[in-house]
Amino acid sequence: MEDRCDVIVIGGGIVGCATAYFLSSNPDFSGSVIVLEPDPAYTYSSSTLSASSIRTQFSNALNIKISQYGYEVLTSFHELMSVENDRPDLKFHAGGYLFLAETDAQVEIMKQNYSVQLANDADVVLWSQSELASSFPHLNVADIKLASYGRSGEGWFDNADFLNGFKRKAESLGVRFIKDEAIGFNVEKQSLKSVKLKSGKKIEADYFVNSAGSRAGKIAKYAGITVPVVPRKRTVFVFDCEQSPQGSAAVNMGLLPLMVDSTGVYCRPEGNVFICGCTPKEDLDVDFNDFTPNYTEFDDIIWPALANRSSYFEAIKVRNYWAGHYAYNVLDQNMILGCHPAIENLYFANGFSGHGLQQAPATGRGLSELIIYRGFRSLDLSPFSWDRVIKGQPFLERSIV
Repeated sequence: MEDRCDVIVIGGGIVGCATAYFLSSNPDFSGSVIVLEPDPAYTYSSSTLSASSIRTQFSNALNIKISQYGYEVLTSFHELMSVENDRPDLKFHAGGYLFLAETDAQVEIMKQNYSVQLANDADVVLWSQSELASSFPHLNVADIKLASYGRSGEGWFDNADFLNGFKRKAESLGVRFIKDEAIGFNVEKQSLKSVKLKSGKKIEADYFVNSAGSRAGKIAKYAGITVPVVPRKRTVFVFDCEQSPQGSAAVNMGLLPLMVDSTGVYCRPEGNVFICGCTPKEDLDVDFNDFTPNYTEFDDIIWPALANRSSYFEAIKVRNYWAGHYAYNVLDQNMILGCHPAIENLYFANGFSGHGLQQAPATGRGLSELIIYRGFRSLDLSPFSWDRVIKGQPFLERSIV
């Protein structure tokens, strides 16, 4: 049995849904769009298993601009994604990010990043040890030499409503979502003609989008292409405190930020509890189906770092935990966007390395422009093209959490 559409999007997570929305909402596009998603409940989606935050504190100027546009979309999301007067509420918390530098090397990188952020209108300040102590008195800062704090444009939000908002709006604009899985392509010369589905069906299309998250490499191989994107596991823990420091800050109406400790451990408030995590000591590729949490990370890495940073975090108890996947670009931890020269109508949007949620609006908009206009009309995302991957020339992002 065959079906047909103009654009088929393989992977219905946040990037796929954003791409479908920007295509279907563009008055210059009159085609049909189908989104394939094998897990429509998003039980194992990176989009719904993340810590769902946004920041401008990057080392790469283009990533800063991408997040600034993402913030624009977040703050107007209730209007943009309204369907029959049903307006999604992302419950955005403008808590900001706080990065801590302990070593001379960390200080130097923070200063370099800050100069890039300042040049791109990010609302970020550098604090000395004394300024940090007065702003967040709950922290032990004796070992901290410098801190970087985002005063606006940063925070966290409801990831499920973000994803479903894009999806519902795209559906209202005529996009079809199908529960099925891509298992191959029909290729003629340098062009894809159709995608083979696990159900036995086949769908023909003019344009194909690989937005399959951590499974991007699997989809790419069906077209004979190797993409340097692998699944890397991240475990998220939820804990509460015997005595919470929330409300103790001398800035931002007492709200605590998402703190990235000098050890790499991160922590942020979530209502009456806290969410935390870290990069594993051995950050290895994992199986697509491996979602077993790394339980020992809390006792071995996270708790010691947090207890050292604040006495409030000495008496804490884990209440929940889960594991999700980063779609990790091993070349440079940045997205890969656009077509590979081997296949003229297969568009990639992969390798976000933990930044897919915040980068989805700019990515979806940019990818829709490539398909409709054959080039970028808003923000030039060409540095993320396949060109640097093929040449082995990283377009680096140093600020990975």
